[in-house]
Amino acid sequence: MTTTTFTSATETRLAVARQVADAVLFEGYVLYPYRASAAKNRLRWQFGVLVPPSWTSAAEEHDFQHTELLMEPRKGASLAVEVRFLHAGRRTVQRALPDGGFETVPELRLDDRVLVPWDEGHEEQVRLTVAVDALAGAGVDVPVTRPAGEETEPVTDATGRVVGRLLRRREEISARLRLSADELDGPYTTRRLRVVLENTSDWTPDEDTTRDTALARSLVAAHTLLSLDAGRFLSPTDPPEWAKGAVAQCRNLHTWPVLAGEPGSADLVLSSPIILEDHPAIAPESPGALYDATEIDEILALRTAALTDEEKREARGTDDRAAAVIDLADSMPAEVLERLHGAVRGLREITTPGAPRPADGVPVFGGPPPDPGSAGPGGVRPGTPWWDPGADDSVDPATDHVLVDGHHVRAGSRVVLRPRLRHSDAQDLFLSGRRALVEAVLHDVDGGVHIAVTVEDDPGADIRREQGRYLYFQPDEVDVADTEEAL
Repeated sequence: MTTTTFTSATETRLAVARQVADAVLFEGYVLYPYRASAAKNRLRWQFGVLVPPSWTSAAEEHDFQHTELLMEPRKGASLAVEVRFLHAGRRTVQRALPDGGFETVPELRLDDRVLVPWDEGHEEQVRLTVAVDALAGAGVDVPVTRPAGEETEPVTDATGRVVGRLLRRREEISARLRLSADELDGPYTTRRLRVVLENTSDWTPDEDTTRDTALARSLVAAHTLLSLDAGRFLSPTDPPEWAKGAVAQCRNLHTWPVLAGEPGSADLVLSSPIILEDHPAIAPESPGALYDATEIDEILALRTAALTDEEKREARGTDDRAAAVIDLADSMPAEVLERLHGAVRGLREITTPGAPRPADGVPVFGGPPPDPGSAGPGGVRPGTPWWDPGADDSVDPATDHVLVDGHHVRAGSRVVLRPRLRHSDAQDLFLSGRRALVEAVLHDVDGGVHIAVTVEDDPGADIRREQGRYLYFQPDEVDVADTEEAL
């Protein structure tokens, strides 16, 4: 086992996943409008926080992450492990005094920024490589420590004169990383890998302790990258049929492992505190880190560019990463912003030239294009994209119907809403038993049927109808209200 640098092959594999891992690491680090004074930036560090054991009962947060997944290593395989987290530290702002000393102040105003107190996150890594065979039995146990420290950074004005300083303090962090692997019974050379990361700090809070104090001794946004140099991992979310039982027995607590890296690969895993799908990726249109990965880049960029000059000064003084976001938004070329406006990735494949249409008008991959002179099966108009409402004359939401309990339900029918079967939306509680008017019967490309309705006693029904903003239900979520009319 080593704690030195990884091989170039391992670095190459990990580099593919680090973009997504960075989005996980810094998700919510600083939110729009990127100022310390903003209310939503006063409660931070929401994902992957491993607090000291003494703080778990007080805050209902956790002191460990437990990952289990299946792998099929080849003979002599090695496992590379990279644990990443943020070490939160308090930044205090001080102003220079005439006698050469410094005093703590709530802010320090400069020409280009306004410096304020702030909890910064220093990125930490624990990296090791271990032979898979060494993980048998008790496996390996690695202590993780980061010492307490204090450092200062001078602050100068436009002329280079020292006008203050930033005082940074970090508390000690103590943790352990435990790795082990057990062989599964059966004909396959499969092992269950177990990765446990836990905060082992002996710090004890008092009755006046706040969460911010505990966070200084926590592993923040903790997540793990795992890489096999020979062999593969089995997807925890989509395993092969023979492995589903064993995968179901894996315990994953406060973390979510998925296959990472290029689609189709299986030698890399990201165990994240955020639920992801296999092979997650950052959108190629994304211009850079905005630290709010669950939002839309275009909206964030436009709103950030619209901040006032004073708001931008405070954002630049809040954090270096926030300052980079302001600079990014201010310097973004029009063509990059236009690129953020949206992309429909699925249609690029489905409407690729050469994709034929089967009898029902839904395209499939491969094969020659349809005859341009033919009207096409199912009434499909030549050259019309399959998703265009006018592509298939045989489908008309205004006249189509669906059978509900043997009765035809179409536009103009009256139904009673029964969403109790699914409860997929909180509105179900209010709509169950309400009468509604059917506005259209819609068919999707997967063969599903959706009934668009407006609620009869809704005072805004006319506006909804004019704007086409309907409520949608499936046939088994409605009862026919007027059977004679429905027939």
